[in-house]
Amino acid sequence: MNDFVICISNESNPASLIVGKAYRKLPDADAESKGLSRIVDEDISELDGYLYPSSLFVPINLPEVAAKALMASEG
Repeated sequence: MNDFVICISNESNPASLIVGKAYRKLPDADAESKGLSRIVDEDISELDGYLYPSSLFVPINLPEVAAKALMASEG
């Protein structure tokens, strides 16, 4: 199952994150225990995503068709 989030702040990361855009959040229990989220951002060449403060995002539920479209745009 894929989780998606919306960026609510791109503080100190304006080149990597767009406020209001939906991103895929990858599972990473270690990062989450430290208040971080592993996000596939604008630099989609890094398929393992990058770590960002979780406070920059809010979780969202997407219809299956929208989730597939976002995942397809990553690669």
